[in-house]
Amino acid sequence: MNDFDLVIRGGTVATSTEVREADVAILGERVAAVGPSLGRGQREIDARGKLVLPGGVDSHCHIEQLSSFGVMCADDFHTATVSAAFGGTTTVMPFCAQHRGDSIPAVLADYHERARTKAIIDYAFHLIIANPDEATLSHDLPAAIQEGVGSFKIFTTYERMRLSDEQILDVMAVARKHRALVMVHAENHGVISWLSNRLVDQGNTAPRYHAICHTRGSECEAIQRVAMLAELVDVPVLIVHVSTVEGIEAIREARRRGVKIYGETCPQYLFLTAQDIDRPGMEGAMFCCSPPPRDEAAQEACWRGLSDGALDVYSSDHAPYRYDESGKLPKGERTTFKEMANGVPGLELRLPLLFTFGYRAGRVSLPEFVDLTATRHAKIYGCYPQKGDIAVGADADIAIWDPERRLMITPELVHDNVGYTPYAGRELQGWPVIVLSRGEIIVHHGKLSAERGRGRFIARGQSDATVPSGKKVPEMAQLDAWGTPLRL
Repeated sequence: MNDFDLVIRGGTVATSTEVREADVAILGERVAAVGPSLGRGQREIDARGKLVLPGGVDSHCHIEQLSSFGVMCADDFHTATVSAAFGGTTTVMPFCAQHRGDSIPAVLADYHERARTKAIIDYAFHLIIANPDEATLSHDLPAAIQEGVGSFKIFTTYERMRLSDEQILDVMAVARKHRALVMVHAENHGVISWLSNRLVDQGNTAPRYHAICHTRGSECEAIQRVAMLAELVDVPVLIVHVSTVEGIEAIREARRRGVKIYGETCPQYLFLTAQDIDRPGMEGAMFCCSPPPRDEAAQEACWRGLSDGALDVYSSDHAPYRYDESGKLPKGERTTFKEMANGVPGLELRLPLLFTFGYRAGRVSLPEFVDLTATRHAKIYGCYPQKGDIAVGADADIAIWDPERRLMITPELVHDNVGYTPYAGRELQGWPVIVLSRGEIIVHHGKLSAERGRGRFIARGQSDATVPSGKKVPEMAQLDAWGTPLRL
């Protein structure tokens, strides 16, 4: 008689806290036991010589999302989640984008339907808030939080998405009251817009000018301003895709003041530079994202931030647009840097890149690799311990890695619908060869065996990240000029 449905036998199991030789036993969809010499399974996987890691959690990706310029991502929920699975990621958290005039309930219903019929791995949602009107603030956001969508993203730039400081404070006040997490794309819109308009007027339209307009100072200033607003309301915030030395220092300084501020960086800031955007002709468009890749000094600062904790998570910011008229080049060779779709793909290669150039290069330990790619995401976004760990009772989301497998990155290697990868030509050592989602083998040595729509929505709970610091909120906790208590 078998004790378990599946046993992963004899591998090196790594979590965010330890590395040990052990078996992993699975009953149904969950981990039932972790330890030496476990009982028999109906099925068994020989993992000797392999690493057994939690499936990755990618908390920042754009899937089947319409941009503010009306451009649809190249990936839908099927192609994106297939690509994620092949790269060892078993949970994704894309955005449901509210554009101005949209209602939150309608936006959520739309994305739920798209994902329900296509996703092959589990998913949660963030909201993008571009229309913080009375209905959104007083009813729709609190209702979404109750339904398990406890995080939302706001922008300080992009003409059709950015919020004023007053609107940001309104959103932060709702987040504090209902214990949600505010994610912020932090760049100074005025600086970027002023430079962009002048460069185009002067005939400077090549992709390289995209990086010139998105200055290092524009990121730093916006992070400082957002930190000040978060300090006023006493609400936790997470700054997405941090790319500069100055931005990371702004996060450190805010923390020294007691602001509960988190930071995220992405593969493009560890492995690309502005020189990639400066390639001949329009080729640089393939590397344009916001903020843009910087220089080697910024790369090193991001690595240090991941190592010393200034940056908390490593996400893909997968923003897939094809290198043609449907995405990057809406006007072909005549496309200016202001008109090309912003973003780079990275969902599948996020983990293998960090494994090779982070773990194998000695920049991060194996537990740190797990923490940065899975566990910390699950904790910050309120789905731990269901996701992000190999522990009794957790979902059996597991990636079995061959640490010696060597691959060359080519467009043909990845399974998204983009048609190119900005990381082509790099050699990887280490790749997930077997991937399980809730105990089901969905990838086995290069073959997919997962039905469309098998992925499930994860209604996330509150996390420690969404507990305010408890500091006295200046002014707002005091009395106004008429002696009336001010309430958030």
